[in-house]
Amino acid sequence: MPLIYRVHDEPSAEKLNALREFLATLDISLPKGGVLRPDGFNKILARVKGRDVERLVNEVVLRTQAQAEYSAENYGHFGLNLRRYAHFTSPIRRYADLVVHRALIRAGKLGPDGLPDGTDAPTLGEIAATISATERRAMKAERETADRLIAHFLADRIGAKFDGHISGVTRAGLFVELDETGADGFIPARLIGDEYFRFNEAGRAFVGRSVTHRLGDPVTVELVEAAPVAGALRFKLVGQSSTNDGTAPKGTQPRQHPKFAPKQKSRKERPRKRRR
Repeated sequence: MPLIYRVHDEPSAEKLNALREFLATLDISLPKGGVLRPDGFNKILARVKGRDVERLVNEVVLRTQAQAEYSAENYGHFGLNLRRYAHFTSPIRRYADLVVHRALIRAGKLGPDGLPDGTDAPTLGEIAATISATERRAMKAERETADRLIAHFLADRIGAKFDGHISGVTRAGLFVELDETGADGFIPARLIGDEYFRFNEAGRAFVGRSVTHRLGDPVTVELVEAAPVAGALRFKLVGQSSTNDGTAPKGTQPRQHPKFAPKQKSRKERPRKRRR
């Protein structure tokens, strides 16, 4: 019977190369070429178990994985290391589960509620693409709702200090996840500290003369700004110079997280330049 499968592709070559470069910074080698199977990732995690970098490596390995989706084509589930996996949840019922139920009913001739005549892989493929997109949209809405509620909850705690860990490192700055609430916030690159920091993409870090901030590192931060409508929090690192008050040094323009960036004026709102 045709089905809708829950599938999980293997990591892309680009992500594997990025993982290889990252592990090299920790003196962990990842063989070039060939396909890395799930047990290969398990061996990497076993090597760092109990070490200071365990949380960091677990985070990077997780981000290397592809995103699971629904498909009428059964190309297996990489994360579960299964060649054949039909999604089935209980007691929750999703549309993919109903297709499994109906296929079983039709295959076993168990009643009139089986898959309709004419149901084929192309038809189910279109449905799979739709429910995959719906799932991603629902997850995004859930995250945005949680971000706005947490930002509203913390809006009257400006200046409060929180423990957390670095959950993301980009050229624009550091993302921090708070241990207390799981809230995500942002520290612009120019507000990390007084010394000069170099962005190390392969190592997922900002490297300074005396300190390095890496993905997964524990940090203590101070809340500088909360924007409930945007669902955004801005922090600064605690322990930096008192001159770092959440504003950029004079003569500089800090990079901003998109949620904090001011909206561009429309063409009508922008002042017209006189022609000379």
